[in-house]
Amino acid sequence: MTLRITVAAPFRHTRKTALRRNELVYYYALDRKWMSTDQAAVLLRRAEEAGLLRQDNGVFTILFDPATETIPIGFRPTSAIFETNDPAQELIGRIMKARGVPETEIVADMNRIIREQFGGNLLPPAALVILAKKYGVPYEDLRETLVASVKKG
Repeated sequence: MTLRITVAAPFRHTRKTALRRNELVYYYALDRKWMSTDQAAVLLRRAEEAGLLRQDNGVFTILFDPATETIPIGFRPTSAIFETNDPAQELIGRIMKARGVPETEIVADMNRIIREQFGGNLLPPAALVILAKKYGVPYEDLRETLVASVKKG
């Protein structure tokens, strides 16, 4: 929820539905002093991946009504907005977005690949990479974290 509130704040404050990248970075880093300019860039990327913002030619459009978010007085985002999610969950989200289907269908496809094509001898992150390749979804930036998550588990 903090990510959603943080994304909504500049749009509510300016009463606009679209802002340029530099306007958002200025708002987060210089006006509110919530984060550095580098962190603001990371925030914008995370918001795009989470489906909260869409970028077109350097202009970010909010994909939900910012008026639905209550911004508490004295609000300051925590570092949790910069924490990365589970890479497998992130890849599921990307495949969902590309195909326009619910998460349950992606997970069912993943389980079907594991069961039917590999006899249960394939880990879920590997099956997700197969699905990503099948549907042309980029996954290369998640490759290292997916491998690390397999080694941890």
